[in-house]
Amino acid sequence: MSACRALLRAVRYYRGLGIHFRRVLTGNGACYRSRRFRRPVKRLGLRHKWTRPYTPRTNGKAERRVQTALQEWAYASAYDSCEQRRQVLPHWLHHYNWHRPHASLGYKPPISRLPLNNVLGLHS
Repeated sequence: MSACRALLRAVRYYRGLGIHFRRVLTGNGACYRSRRFRRPVKRLGLRHKWTRPYTPRTNGKAERRVQTALQEWAYASAYDSCEQRRQVLPHWLHHYNWHRPHASLGYKPPISRLPLNNVLGLHS
């Protein structure tokens, strides 16, 4: 169920930025192969693609993103509880997407890839 919620929240968030999706690329986990996940994908009118196992071309970026999250958020500080770690996540995601330079983007943050008229006034 959390995979479904994550998909719906992501689509809603990016629609607010003026971004619309045609496809979703996921791993091959059971939650992404389930009928339960297919429902929101179909309802949103998305085409669902899966990464090819053991193929760095399709899953390398996702794996790098997971490692970055572990190093810079999950284990970057000593948290008193899982709840405290969870509360820090939205702030870290904001930093990651709006401020953190990414080498693959010429040391600019991902938000820089959007036309400015989509994000004007949205920064907090």
